[in-house]
Formats: sequence, C-alpha cells, structure tokens
Amino acid sequence: MPAADIALVMRSLADPTRRAVFEQIVTAGEATVGALTREAGVSQPAVSQHLRALREAGLVAERRDGRNVHYRAAPRGLAPLVDWLGLYGVFWRERFANLETLLQEIDHAPERKGRNARHRRRRRAAASA
Repeated sequence: MPAADIALVMRSLADPTRRAVFEQIVTAGEATVGALTREAGVSQPAVSQHLRALREAGLVAERRDGRNVHYRAAPRGLAPLVDWLGLYGVFWRERFANLETLLQEIDHAPERKGRNARHRRRRRAAASA
C-alpha cells in the first residue's frame, strides 16, 4: 500500500462536507450532482469540487447519461484505508489484551498498605453502595 494512496484517501475523507457527500452516495447507491447539492447544503460548484477530490482518490466512479453524470461509490477506493486500519487493529488488540491481563493481576494481587489500599477500599465501597 503506497503511502500516497492512504494519504489521499484520508485527506479526501477528512473534510466533513466531502465525507457527507460520500456518505450520501453510498446510501443512495448512485446520485447526480443535483441530488447531492440539494442534500449537502452547499453550492453546486462546491459539490462538484468535492466530487472531483473523491474521484481522484478513487472513492467514487461516474457514469454519464446524456448531460447527467451519476456518481456511485467505488469500494476498492477504501482498500488503502481498510488495510491501514487492519494493521493498527492488530496493534491495539494486542495492547488491550495486555492491559486486561495487567488489570486482572492488579485486582487479584494482595492489598498493600498505604494510600493505594485505602483508595481501592473506597472504590469498592462506593461501587457496592
């Protein structure tokens, strides 16, 4: 996965209006600029610019029908993002598993004297109340 691909996809979806336009297309299956403009709450030229950015990122494809252009989501355009998230998913699952093990060890460790023991007793008393 080239870094440029993931950067382009992330940059394209970072804009909230552009992301909303993309979500409209995904929900509708296919939409024209006019339909997207009515829903987006921005001007037609702004929607066209967002569509161009989405198209350049490979997130949407177009189908011409006379004067109308219909846009549809291109699922393969999200592949760099899905791949990138997959890498970090493994990373975070391992970290959460380690954290869970550590918390279980702490919960089952004999209570130590001092401030931490008092704090744990207060937390337990508050939780049972």
